[in-house]
Amino acid sequence: MSALSALPFLKPVHLRSPRSSPGGQRRHTLPASEFRCLSPEDAVSVFEIEREAFISVSGDCPLHLDEIRHFLNLCPELSLGWFEEGRLVAFIIGSLWDQERLSQAALTLHKPQGSAVHIHVLAVHRTVRQQGKGSILMWRYLQYLRCLPFARRALLMCEDFLVPFYQKCGFEALGPCQVTVGDLAFVEMQHPVRGHAFMRRNSGC
Repeated sequence: MSALSALPFLKPVHLRSPRSSPGGQRRHTLPASEFRCLSPEDAVSVFEIEREAFISVSGDCPLHLDEIRHFLNLCPELSLGWFEEGRLVAFIIGSLWDQERLSQAALTLHKPQGSAVHIHVLAVHRTVRQQGKGSILMWRYLQYLRCLPFARRALLMCEDFLVPFYQKCGFEALGPCQVTVGDLAFVEMQHPVRGHAFMRRNSGC
């Protein structure tokens, strides 16, 4: 059995709205929401959302298109996309890291033997922002990580104004991050992941 088939919160969530057909019978729309890991084929859609979300704020993207493809080829199981009626509306991309704190190398490397999941980017499409989708997606992602036996914690770096958002998601600040991008400085944040202990207590994993 694959890891994904055992995770109920990554299976498609079918939110259907019943409607009446001209003949009086009820018909259904397509599934409204689906959560799944991303594939390299999703890279362009990912980059379009990310570019719009970040360039207007910081002038650059956490991941460029070739880097998105790189991680979705190496570790697609550490990504999560939210699709509505087949269209990507929000996503997270992560990779594994094998040190206590993030360093400049963490921006481009995936360490298969690592136990820390480095969350590179979370972004939401501009048409569905301010709806709580970022928080919901992060919650689902952290639930997913708890069923991965190798994952012990999640790490990310963010600018100061995003610290309260991630604190509400359960992250704690570790202090200034060693990583810099141009003139930008970041706060490093951490969330514990229970791994094996969680799996033993939850048959759904």
